[in-house]
This record gives sequence, structure tokens and C-alpha cells, in this order.
Amino acid sequence: MANAEKLVFMVTHGPTDPELSTIPFVMAAAALASDVAVVMGFQGDAVRLVTQGVAEEVAAPEFPPLAKLLGDVRAMGASLLVCSPCLKSRGIGAADLVEGAEVVAAGRFIAEVTSATNVLTY
Repeated sequence: MANAEKLVFMVTHGPTDPELSTIPFVMAAAALASDVAVVMGFQGDAVRLVTQGVAEEVAAPEFPPLAKLLGDVRAMGASLLVCSPCLKSRGIGAADLVEGAEVVAAGRFIAEVTSATNVLTY
């Protein structure tokens, strides 16, 4: 990307809150379309959003379906970082995640946050 700006979106809401699960994906897609690098971090119940098959079941009124948004941000180059302890506590393995999702620990999140232009938390 030509622009040195980077946004980190920390996503903490899972599929039981479709609106707050969807909004960070909308914002990430807009940032990517504006030539801003995007890292999406999934913690807590949000790790379910990047588990295979879950995005297809999440839709918030007046927003595109989460499955479409997830596909869009992946295609546009967003990094999808998923909290290792959060996965383990839910019995989710790395093989259960969508293609391109990377399992990470706290140190990687800190590195991304401290190098970002800004961090948004949902």
C-alpha cells in the first residue's frame, strides 16, 4: 500500500451481537478502499466470527451480510489476527478458522497496536 497509515480494529463482540460484529468489518472495508492498511484483531467471543461457517449466519439490518464483508476484507488484504487463549477457552482450533486467519498471542497484538496510526475497538 502506498499510504503508511494503518488502522487496527479490535473486535470483541461475537455473533450474538450482529450489529457490533458487523460494523468493524464495514469500517475495515472502507479503510482498505481508502488505501489504509488494516489489521483486525479478534478477542473474546469475536473469535467465533472468523470460525468457518459462522459469518454466514450473521446479518445486521441495513448492513451487508457478514460473510460478504469478511470475504471483501480478506480479498483487500486485511490481516486477521485471532487470540490464542480465546480460541482455546472455546474449544476452537486453528484448523476451524477461515483461510488467512492467524492465531496470535498478546505480544503480536501489542506490536500491531503500538505501530498503528489509530486503534478502534468494537
